[in-house]
Amino acid sequence: MSILGNVVLRREDPRLVTTGGHFVEDIAFHNPAWVTYVRANVAHARIRSIDVSEARSAPGVLGVFAAEDLDTPLRVLPHIIPVYDAASTRPLLATGVVRYVGEPIVAVVAENRYLAADAAELVVVDYEALPVVIDPEDAARDEVLLFPAMGTNTIARMASKTEADFEGSEVVVKLRIENTRMSAVPIEPRSAAAYWEGDKLTLYSACQGAHPTRDAVCAVYGLAPEQVRVVVPDMGGGFGAKSRSGAEAILLGVFARAIGRPVRWTETRTENMMAMPHGRGQRQYATLAGTRDGKITGYSLDVFQEAGAYPMIGGFLPNMTMRMLTGCYDITNVGFRGRSVATNTMSTTAFRGAGRPEATVAIERTIDAYAAEIGLDPADVRAKNLLPRFMEPYKTGIGTDYDVGDYPEALRRLLAHTDYAGLRTEQARRRAAGDSTALGLGLACYVEITAGGPGSEYGSVEILADGKVRVISGATALGQGHQTAWSMIVAERLGVALDAIEVVSGDTDLVPQGGMTVGSRSVQIAGAVLAEASAQIIERARQVAAQHLEANPDDIVFDAEAGTFQVVGTPASALGWAAIAAATTDSLHAVGEFTASMPTFPFGAHLAVVEVDLDTGKADLKRLVGVDDAGKLLNPMMAEGQVHGGMAQGVAQALMEAIVFDADGNPLTSNFADYQIISAAELPSFEVLHMETPTFVNELGAKGVGESGTIGAIPAVYNAVVDAVAHLGIRQMSMPLTPQRVWEAIAAATTPQPR
Repeated sequence: MSILGNVVLRREDPRLVTTGGHFVEDIAFHNPAWVTYVRANVAHARIRSIDVSEARSAPGVLGVFAAEDLDTPLRVLPHIIPVYDAASTRPLLATGVVRYVGEPIVAVVAENRYLAADAAELVVVDYEALPVVIDPEDAARDEVLLFPAMGTNTIARMASKTEADFEGSEVVVKLRIENTRMSAVPIEPRSAAAYWEGDKLTLYSACQGAHPTRDAVCAVYGLAPEQVRVVVPDMGGGFGAKSRSGAEAILLGVFARAIGRPVRWTETRTENMMAMPHGRGQRQYATLAGTRDGKITGYSLDVFQEAGAYPMIGGFLPNMTMRMLTGCYDITNVGFRGRSVATNTMSTTAFRGAGRPEATVAIERTIDAYAAEIGLDPADVRAKNLLPRFMEPYKTGIGTDYDVGDYPEALRRLLAHTDYAGLRTEQARRRAAGDSTALGLGLACYVEITAGGPGSEYGSVEILADGKVRVISGATALGQGHQTAWSMIVAERLGVALDAIEVVSGDTDLVPQGGMTVGSRSVQIAGAVLAEASAQIIERARQVAAQHLEANPDDIVFDAEAGTFQVVGTPASALGWAAIAAATTDSLHAVGEFTASMPTFPFGAHLAVVEVDLDTGKADLKRLVGVDDAGKLLNPMMAEGQVHGGMAQGVAQALMEAIVFDADGNPLTSNFADYQIISAAELPSFEVLHMETPTFVNELGAKGVGESGTIGAIPAVYNAVVDAVAHLGIRQMSMPLTPQRVWEAIAAATTPQPR
């Protein structure tokens, strides 16, 4: 029986819950120094002067560095998206102008973190204030330019080849939707350490891609790849915000070389909230047309995306929103326009879902508004417009090719499991009784794109002399359970025990190449590569067994359950992996080769049940149910954990979390007192029903699962809260749906207007 598809306890966990993880801060160095950054306290200004004299003479200070002190070939961080204008690259340390609160200007290196922090307070920066632009639509008017050499704040534009035609439509609904800025809020903030050995730089960094970080370091320092080693140890979360190490980590080599000692840096929580790239930040104008009986006839979306001060991945994410524009629905009359603009705020980057939650929020919220307008149940409108089941590629109205899907079945299972009809009956009863606790039901059907970018991943399998197996993967583990996943795939293919498999990753000296762990690509790409490498090993071992047993290779059979080779019909001749390794002087090593022919498209349907106190506006999430289909599941327990985590972050966006700035660009949510991070106290026990519609894209039949919970949960909870107060005439509110925001909407709807 295959181990795949069964619950296997994570191999990582015994170490993590006993001796503990091995994070960047846990790595011991001989006589390390500490780096603290002096950051801008204004959002937009020219730097008139920087006085570091007192800081240089402060106790324990080993060095103070501004931009002019950097002895690197590049003084900017190369764009992670190469299409951006070179004028908008981020300086490693601010040069001439600061463009957001939190931008690093000066680095102070001292004997420990406390002395470094004290000395940083002594640096004096004289600013000449410049106008500030925070709102993306204000920025799009180009009245305040962040990069005058560009002549515009527009970083990128995206548009569909078609435009929606609403002429003659029976019903047209329009919504303005805010996907507010959020922080990924990893438990472990960004952290790094660096040292030199001769002309080789070693950088330990909590990031989502060892090799992309190495490549950035090579570019900045002018070094060859063999002169840089990047190691990613255990990580306390990434969620997209740590995609590639930032300037603060990459600069550490400069300071380590200058003082001749290892240096380390870990940001504070306030720094993390201000200066780690944010997520979302997308304003949408949605228009949907349909008939009175519930058939959608047209849909368009206009998007303004906040890129922040220096464009990163976030500035290009409207492209992902466009690709997933029509969601699960049969809509061919469509249009999309997107515009990313620079603002005097921290840059935006990928955050769990990265452009796909935004697309799902737009279509799902607008469908609910359409259902309310025509007086039909949202479930009926969805059922009428869902694409029928398809098991070969389907091209959507916007031109995206989906792999396989059965969206009607996901909705059917959800409605049956939750007794949706009974919940609607209870809602009607409360409304008729004038109950002050309103019941709201929110549906969301979703489809998302995973492994959406091109490329493969490095993966190799090697049989060691004792018959054990070494697996090397270019995918960087962030806590998802790669050690368990890769072991399961290889154990199933080779017939070896899980504890006989060593997994190596996250070290550029030990792993020849690798990409970023983003976009829910790991199992379907990196896992498929390891499955293919295992198949190569089996074929090579078959040749060895044939020679050793003096038989024709065609007569050698492999028993995958026992992990043995034998001549057909003679089990007494069986050779295990240790015997195979001993029978050859050649290396039993194979590098997998797999490049996906297309992305994969997980899908599902979510229902949120909320109660809203009409006197206070407080929304309590009572139930969140998700039918999720990520293709063939490798390990249902690990998949469910991913969905649970995604749901929690989705609920957080809908109800609580938002990065907020004042008109001058000062962040008002720079700690956990002001930024309301979600906790178990605000969450119910999630209900997850797994569907499995295997994809043909890879031999595992697997799709991504790391972001689907977020993508379904956000619009489900959003719709539920609006639905709870819809009987008061409320049709739309903006996320996050805080008690104050909901109460204000209720008060406005129930207060008699002057004649």
